[in-house]
Amino acid sequence: MFPQFGATAETLSKASTMVFRIGTDAHLYDDPDDVNIAPLLDSKFDSEKCEALKRLLALIAQGCDVSNFFPQVVKNVASQSLEVKKLAYLYLLHYAEKRPNEALLSINCFQKDLGDTNPLVRAWALRTMAGIRLHVIAPIVLVAVGKCARDPSVFVRKCAANALPKLHDLRQEENTETIEEIVGILLNDHSPAVVGAAAAAFASVCPNNLFMIGRNYQRLCEILPDVEEWGQIILTGVLLRYVIARHGLVEGSIMCSLHCKENSQSQKDGLESNPKFTFLEDNGDLGLYYESEIAHMVSQCYIEGPDEYLSRSSLLNKGSYESKSECFHSGESNEDVKILLQCTSPLLWSNNSAVVLAAAGVHWIMAPMKDVKRIVKPLLFVLRSSTASKYVVLNNIQVFAKAMPSLFAPHYEDLYICSSDSYHIKTLKLEILASIATDSSIMSILKEFQDYVRDPDRRFAADTVAAIGICVQRLPKMASTCLEWLLAFTRQECFTTVNGSMDGEAGVLIQAIMSIKSIIRQDPLSHEKVIIQLVRSLDSIKVPAARAMIIWMVGEYGSLGDQIPRMLTTVLKYLARCFMSEALETKLQILNTTVKVLLCAKGEDLLEFQRVLSYVLELAKYDLNYDVRDRASFLKKLLSFHLDSQGVERERNYVPKNKDLSCVLIECIFGQKTKPTPPEPYNHRIYLPGSLSQIVLHAAPGYEPLPKPCSLTCELSASGELATNSNSSVTDDLDTLSGSSDNESASCYSSQHSIRGSSGNGSGDVTGSASEDEGNADPLIQISEVANTYKTQNSGSQSGAADFGELLSNRALESWLDEQPGLSSVNTSEPSIVHRSSARISIGDIRGQVKPKNYALLDPVNGNGLKVDYSFSSEISNISPLLVCIEVSFKNCSSEPMSDITLVDEESSKDLDSADQVTASSITSQDDVPTVVPIEDIICLEPGQTMTRILQVRFHHHLLPLKLALYCNGKRHPVKLRPDIGYFVRALPMDPETFVNKESHLPGMFEYKRSCTFKEHIRELNKDEGESLLVKDKFLEICRCLALKMLSNANLFLVSVDMPIAASLDDASGLCLRFSGEILSTSNPCLITITIEGKCSEPLNVSVKVNCEETVFALNLLNRVINFLAEPSLTQL
Repeated sequence: MFPQFGATAETLSKASTMVFRIGTDAHLYDDPDDVNIAPLLDSKFDSEKCEALKRLLALIAQGCDVSNFFPQVVKNVASQSLEVKKLAYLYLLHYAEKRPNEALLSINCFQKDLGDTNPLVRAWALRTMAGIRLHVIAPIVLVAVGKCARDPSVFVRKCAANALPKLHDLRQEENTETIEEIVGILLNDHSPAVVGAAAAAFASVCPNNLFMIGRNYQRLCEILPDVEEWGQIILTGVLLRYVIARHGLVEGSIMCSLHCKENSQSQKDGLESNPKFTFLEDNGDLGLYYESEIAHMVSQCYIEGPDEYLSRSSLLNKGSYESKSECFHSGESNEDVKILLQCTSPLLWSNNSAVVLAAAGVHWIMAPMKDVKRIVKPLLFVLRSSTASKYVVLNNIQVFAKAMPSLFAPHYEDLYICSSDSYHIKTLKLEILASIATDSSIMSILKEFQDYVRDPDRRFAADTVAAIGICVQRLPKMASTCLEWLLAFTRQECFTTVNGSMDGEAGVLIQAIMSIKSIIRQDPLSHEKVIIQLVRSLDSIKVPAARAMIIWMVGEYGSLGDQIPRMLTTVLKYLARCFMSEALETKLQILNTTVKVLLCAKGEDLLEFQRVLSYVLELAKYDLNYDVRDRASFLKKLLSFHLDSQGVERERNYVPKNKDLSCVLIECIFGQKTKPTPPEPYNHRIYLPGSLSQIVLHAAPGYEPLPKPCSLTCELSASGELATNSNSSVTDDLDTLSGSSDNESASCYSSQHSIRGSSGNGSGDVTGSASEDEGNADPLIQISEVANTYKTQNSGSQSGAADFGELLSNRALESWLDEQPGLSSVNTSEPSIVHRSSARISIGDIRGQVKPKNYALLDPVNGNGLKVDYSFSSEISNISPLLVCIEVSFKNCSSEPMSDITLVDEESSKDLDSADQVTASSITSQDDVPTVVPIEDIICLEPGQTMTRILQVRFHHHLLPLKLALYCNGKRHPVKLRPDIGYFVRALPMDPETFVNKESHLPGMFEYKRSCTFKEHIRELNKDEGESLLVKDKFLEICRCLALKMLSNANLFLVSVDMPIAASLDDASGLCLRFSGEILSTSNPCLITITIEGKCSEPLNVSVKVNCEETVFALNLLNRVINFLAEPSLTQL
């Protein structure tokens, strides 16, 4: 009627929405396809970069893939703005695993940020480096964590502790000891924030290294109340495990129940007649009683684990594990236990319910029974105050209450059910109330249960009836009162009619009959009238399961008392008359009951029972359900003797032969009375208090039971000395790795802090020269002794030729004869470790055997008969040392001459008439774009003729293919030249001592390792299969193959080859080759060490180590070396 008002209301709604969005970042989620992000990332203003990064993070939160912006975001890592840097770090953490190559480009920025004066920047950089989770940068992260573990800032040290589990997840087995040492340093920190994070790292990295806790146990207990809440949970569990493993369990605790249950004497408060309760006297009004069987199960599950305990119980081998008396001690005399209980007492009143459960678990396990009651009020307080954790707390209270009901018996009113409770919480509270009921509280609890039965949720009403039955089993004095109440349910009109809401009410009736049945089984003689009442109600009860249970009681207690046997004939006739209209379970129970009554019958009733059974079997023979038919056929066969005496048609000659067997079988199946069963099944899975496993009832990932008591066999005094030595060695190792002391500035992380390598003099060997005179060439092998350790680098080198026999000293000979395979590897990264003796050999004229690898630039098919190949050369450019020389070969494969052949950069191909002169200054002035020096044109190339030109390129460490243009006969052919990082270096001659000296200055974050399998030597060794090869020939062939492979793919200098003297005839373990080079762009040294493991005649495990200050370059070079060592040669293919 008035459309303008509708429009006005819509406009006002939009306006109010806009007003509320002012000053927020809600607009970031409006446009998922925002095209302005890329320009904003390249903006000069930090505010626009922040806006772009926020939009990217908003898109990530919405599930959009924005990884295409990764290169642009990486550039912003070096921004000076803290906000931009933080947002860029968050983006990198999300996409680093998807884009590992681009993520490596930012490693240098992270290392610079680790030296920033702002502790927030240092912490962000370390967190981002650890979050990238790439194996190639794990050594760098490890050294950074070791340095940050001693940073003056608490926040940085905490980030270092949080980074340790991420390093451990990368499966860095070779660095496990170093990680554990850093954990020990952080556990010794004085800051509670660092200790909490260190405890989490300890639980992830080395949870079983409890000696580390013993060194700082008292201080950790004292600092526990000041640790952050989630750290308190982990640290409490760690301290509990240490105390149990070191001192065992406390006498008089719930864990000592196995020893206490034999001493049970008297029982109070309605528990006198129940032998499964143990009672301990106390000064209070209520004794401290507990259920010994459940308490024993709890203690065993805590130590063994539920799976092992239940499997042992199923094999009836419960005595296989027994607690030794020496594993128990007095809690009052043990200082460690007293400190732990005192320090965890304040945590019982923590605001965090998980902390309360962790502290309660310590007191539940370690405190004497008289002191365990201090956990009750804190748990009940959490139950009332925290709705979210109510289910978790009740799960743990349930175990406590079942094992030791006296704890919560006085506080039963706090466990009454509220109308707002969910069904699962109601069920838990019912079980707890049934477990803690006593003679003084049972009447109040039963009155509460009467209200619960009227609850609209009939499942809950059925559970309440079941809880009543449990109460009667625990308190037999209340049987008569509860039975009258339960029998009243069977007489209700809703149970006696077929129509109506039977689904919910049937469950209540069935549960009532089950409770009555369990009560009767405890004392059948005193409940004869109850059975008669149930039998008389058969005609009115229509629920099949309830009828089946009553019929079962008729057969089970048919001979009980005087009245039940007299009414059996009438009952069986009634059941036979109703047989065809009964449900399946009722029919099967009628068959079983009739057989039971027949077997117990005597005198005149026997004939009548046989007629009823024959009639029922005949009806069942034609029943529609095959289960009933099979049961009838089985019983008819089994009871053939009893039925033949009454004239049933059976073969007479078949009965006597199987008479004895059938009687025995009948007695086994129907003749034995059912034994009373315990009120509750004791096969529950019980896990440690407060654990996730206790909630999900299975072992969650990472769950571990308590350690075996007194499993730490070594004395703390011995471990204390070990700890002192260990801490000092850890400090020394970390100082060595980082190259700085504690007082050194954090700026040592900067990649600018480098050691420039000098060219150095040659070693006297001419292995690096290919143009030497043949007359003065060195012999094929030179042998010189190498010291047992690399410590001798300062005492001078032992050079010169020597006899092989003289080199075999007594110690070397003994190690050769008594070789241990585990000592065969030579670890060149730890100079202080003693290795076995080795001999240094040099291979003469190895450069003369190097064949550079050729690559196709243009094939004859695409080049109209022109074939162009190229190979990287080790020559030094005469224009600039920054240029890489590439030998390009042109061959005319056609039958016609070719003219005007030239190769230029594609970008400069439009200006072919420009000047060709390129100076060194023009090359160095261009920083980012690869520079190509034009080659001399080929005026004419005759058919079959081959000509060579030298192409000089400065790649600027670019590994992407370089686009070039090849002109021939006036036609342009686009080609791609693929760079080889192995030629971004030039050979740097040096002697082995200089190599080791430079290597010692490039440890830790400047050291990178990878392994591969090398197989190329096998083909060479198998060439002369019939000839016997000397051991030196095998070693020489392996060294030659490796050296040729390296020198053919990289411009390096072979420094030395170390051969282990103590090797067996076919063991190449310990063989070590060293190569040196110098990066063209920075003149920084690049050192490569190759170590061999394995048999000579089998594929070898080759470990490659690169020491270099340039992180990204070293990682790419290491990957390149691994690739060409692992790939087979063309001749092998």
